[in-house]
Amino acid sequence: MTRKRTEVADIDRSMYDFRFDNACERVDAGLTPAIVEEISRRKNEPAWMRAFRLESLEAYHAAATPDWGPALDGLDMENIVTYVKPDTEQKSDWESVPDDIKTTFDRLGIPEAERSYLAGVGAQYDSELVYHSMQESAANMGIVYSGIEEALTGEYADLIRSRFMTLVPPSDHKFAALHGAVWSGGSFVYVPAGAKLDFPLQSYFRLNAKGAGQFEHTLIIVEDDADLHFIEGCSAPRYNVANLHAGCVELFVGKRARLRYSTIENWSKNMYNLNTKRAVVDEEGSVEWVSGSFGSHVGYLYPMSVLAGAKSSCTFTGITFAGTAQNLDTGCKVVLAAPETSAAIQTKSISKGGGISTFRSSVVATEAAHGASASVSCQSLMLDDASRADTIPAMDIRCKHVDIGHEATIGRIGDDAVFYLMSRGLSEEAARTMVVNGFADPVGKELPLEYAVEMNNLIKLEMEGAIG
Repeated sequence: MTRKRTEVADIDRSMYDFRFDNACERVDAGLTPAIVEEISRRKNEPAWMRAFRLESLEAYHAAATPDWGPALDGLDMENIVTYVKPDTEQKSDWESVPDDIKTTFDRLGIPEAERSYLAGVGAQYDSELVYHSMQESAANMGIVYSGIEEALTGEYADLIRSRFMTLVPPSDHKFAALHGAVWSGGSFVYVPAGAKLDFPLQSYFRLNAKGAGQFEHTLIIVEDDADLHFIEGCSAPRYNVANLHAGCVELFVGKRARLRYSTIENWSKNMYNLNTKRAVVDEEGSVEWVSGSFGSHVGYLYPMSVLAGAKSSCTFTGITFAGTAQNLDTGCKVVLAAPETSAAIQTKSISKGGGISTFRSSVVATEAAHGASASVSCQSLMLDDASRADTIPAMDIRCKHVDIGHEATIGRIGDDAVFYLMSRGLSEEAARTMVVNGFADPVGKELPLEYAVEMNNLIKLEMEGAIG
């Protein structure tokens, strides 16, 4: 019998590559002061936000396009629509959501997840939230979970104004400035001191429109001694033109507080994913990032933790899958800015079919980081001769009394491991499946259950042939 070549399939995106031609309102493509003012006018924003947007637009035009990562030549802002409003207002009753939008989120499993175990859900479609709800038990604890736009003029307006884009200022980089100019939708979460939510909150972002951008803003404040798990999911159907995602996440973690932030980004292969996420952590607080990057044509994604309080900590657990026509540049950043702070970073990447996966990290230990520690571990697995994996760590150590370590491995499925497993009675296909599943398993264990199942489905192996 002729032995067929063992193949590893690309991610199966069939459950995401459906779309509806919704009635919607949209601004013109491109990026001008008139377009930015039109977005602000439609949202009836306070004057300070309108001014903030226009200042951000100036910063965008003045900033240079990144030239150190994957090429952005295929992204032309003159062809991107920055605001698309679906033909509905935000609902709190799922049955009131228009049928085509409801069908979209039903297929993605959002209502089922809400009924099963979530304390609150927000669903964004293109540029606006279309559904939002929270369990009464969470509200009774004083927890606030709402769309950030409605909170912008409510009880927490002053708090939002004092924090909005202070962790990620428009001056940070070109696409942070773009976000500041055209942001729309997103979530606001406030967890008061001492509140501990047993069930997660979740936001899901769906970009349906062709040639459009999504720019949601997430602002989470977890006060002293509080605890929260927040889950974020993203997807989009595939088009033959560029789409853009340039969201922003700002996390404020109080003293002895804990925030776990889990994300699965499964954008389509025409997407440029230029997202920015950042957390600041106070004394003895902790932030835990769990990140899965499976989609987009080009990705720049480096969640950052600023450990500002003594004995604060962060963990980052991530997995990236780069298949055909994907160049994913991912990793994380940590600033050890106080005594006895600690960070633990563990990432896995898989590349195949000419896909490029780059791990890029930055660890900064300031002069105040006496007794701090950080460990960085990244492992990359290439599944064929056409794929590529790179590791680019950076360490800036300004304090003598710290313990910083980095280790990286890049390789292929080892013939010795396959041979050993086959000697124990497994077929070659089963042996290779076990090696790859074992490689990804430590990250999968950190994901919420339904996302761990999704990850296993996304990275499933399709073996052909037999050993003759």
